[in-house]
Amino acid sequence: MKTFFKHTLVVLGLAMAATASAQVTFYENDNFNGRSFTTQRQINNFERQGFNNRVSSVVVSNNRWEVCEDVRFGGNCVVLRPGNYPSLRAMGLNDRVSSVRMVGNNARINDERYAPAPAAFYDNRRRNNERLYQANVTSVRAVVGASSQRCWIEQEQVNQNRGNNSNVPGAIVGAVIGGILGHQVGGGRGKDFATVGGAVAGGYVGSNVGNGQQTYTQDVQRCASVPNQAQPDYWDVTYSFRGQEYRLQMTTPPGNTVTVNNQGQPRA
Repeated sequence: MKTFFKHTLVVLGLAMAATASAQVTFYENDNFNGRSFTTQRQINNFERQGFNNRVSSVVVSNNRWEVCEDVRFGGNCVVLRPGNYPSLRAMGLNDRVSSVRMVGNNARINDERYAPAPAAFYDNRRRNNERLYQANVTSVRAVVGASSQRCWIEQEQVNQNRGNNSNVPGAIVGAVIGGILGHQVGGGRGKDFATVGGAVAGGYVGSNVGNGQQTYTQDVQRCASVPNQAQPDYWDVTYSFRGQEYRLQMTTPPGNTVTVNNQGQPRA
């Protein structure tokens, strides 16, 4: 049986063309979403870019860059190597970056100053004197994160017979008192659901008070699966070039063609 794809290019987090030509790009939201800006130079204060304490993810195209939580490189700082950083939460810098500067090629950096290893980065910039072509896109599939789980707390009424002390399940109070407790699980974006404020009114479904029974309530956690309604995480793209089919993953939907070199490798 012949393999459907003779060549497969998996390009996770492929940046936009503007990003690919820059050295570092900052995004307002996790997973390279929201507003962004790029730079090839030192920035002492992100306030001028309107990004002070707003950065949540970063793409470093080349070189090493030091990002700091205070202006003029004060406070907590980490060094980012080339690659994709879909979230700055693990390094304690989510919505806290205020300045950035490039680290010299000859500068020696202690291991503890580096951020956790980034996701693989594919450099799709055009090489010198490289001839480019347009390859026809044959299919596009939007990929959305896995479904999530939402949990809440309900009060359950329990009737206890005074005679034999046996517990008998009773009626349920149909009011959500705890709000949403859980967060996304599986392969989703990892963003917590917003907590519901206050209780959602419900109906009280009967009670067996009296008849020799003692009534009390207890908290019960209940969960349900919720489909992911977020924007696609990426687009799975198939294109054809010189009789061969290739695949890549893009953070934005493509047009009718993608730019490639003479080997079918994608280029910005």
